[in-house]
Amino acid sequence: MLDQILSRENLILALKRVEKNKGSHGVDGMSVQNLREHIMEHWTYLKEQIQEGTYQPQPVRRVEIPKPNGGKRKLGIPTVIDRFIQQAIAQVLTKIYDPTFSTNSYGFRPNKRGHDAVRQARRYIKEGHRWVIDMDLEKFFDKVNHDRLMRTLSKRIQDPNLLRLIRRYLQSGIMEDGLVRPNTEGAPQGGPLSPLLSNIVLDELDKELERRGLHFVRYADDCNIYIRSHRAGQRVMKGITQFIEDKLKLKVNEQKSAVDRPWKRKFLGFSFTFHKENPKIRISKESIKRFKHRIKRLTSRKKSISMEERIKILNRYLLGWLGYYQLADTPTILKSLDSWIRRRLRMIRWKEWKKVQTRYKNLKRLGINRGKAWEWANTRKAYWRVAKSPILHVAIGDQYWIHQGLKSLFNRYQTKRLT
Repeated sequence: MLDQILSRENLILALKRVEKNKGSHGVDGMSVQNLREHIMEHWTYLKEQIQEGTYQPQPVRRVEIPKPNGGKRKLGIPTVIDRFIQQAIAQVLTKIYDPTFSTNSYGFRPNKRGHDAVRQARRYIKEGHRWVIDMDLEKFFDKVNHDRLMRTLSKRIQDPNLLRLIRRYLQSGIMEDGLVRPNTEGAPQGGPLSPLLSNIVLDELDKELERRGLHFVRYADDCNIYIRSHRAGQRVMKGITQFIEDKLKLKVNEQKSAVDRPWKRKFLGFSFTFHKENPKIRISKESIKRFKHRIKRLTSRKKSISMEERIKILNRYLLGWLGYYQLADTPTILKSLDSWIRRRLRMIRWKEWKKVQTRYKNLKRLGINRGKAWEWANTRKAYWRVAKSPILHVAIGDQYWIHQGLKSLFNRYQTKRLT
């Protein structure tokens, strides 16, 4: 198997993928841009080490990024050399393991997306499974049991050098604040191998859910089980929690896990409407809250940039956000968000026209009669309130922002749905 991993074809593909994904440097400071040159110069020596079982991965660099719901997500960034080797391993192991994974597993798999998982969840609800067990695994990527994972891998991987290399990656250590600490459990997020290993661990959960005849969708460690009654949900949750903790040696977060109605929970940023005959996919309240928070940051007056530049930055975020959330069936919320964004921008414009004379002059220039322009130029109303006023709707309304180049979420959504 190591021969397949070290084949020229597999290595070239791994190199291209690491270069395409870019990403930050590891503990050695080497950038992706320098990877190809380094490999060409040192590959013979590296290959010998891997084949002889003497290669020692470097520690991962600890990075913390904010979670959407608060708190920090801890990542472990490998060096670019280790990313390259991990990618080469992952490509070969994916061909072996992926065909045997559950059809209800959607995360980090070829030709599967989070949208597919959300659509499947909707189908379950439409079929009458109108209760959901929302399972939350506590710090899953930090709690993977190494010995158990290696035993699972050894059932299908007979190459001792490859198994040794994978274990070394799991136990390579974490550099934090200049100090390296050993890691005896977990598969730190950040490397190409971690997503596949997480699916191998949780495939046992998938198989158990299938054995019990349950309807479920799983995306990485985000697992939802759909049932027909609250009582059945409580019973199933108790049994599955016991399986996860006793058999998989993982921990279920009891505070975040629950048996509830699907429209009261979120799944991959989405939720559902409660209609019996035709439940619809909607954007979760938490996702809308995060969206507004981000827009407030992008439209903050603390950033002293022109309106033209601000709209360019805003458009990039809006189109990227909609690229994911266009799956939702509730376009009215997009209309509402468009209106809210324009109000934010009107408020910024009004703040820019700080002086009475500036406001008066600009309102007149935009078609407001002299009396009204003077009246509103002297108003003491709060900025946010003025931004909703009829006078600014006329002066700098929808057409004004279209002319400024602002993209509309609703219009873009309609275009995407028609194509």
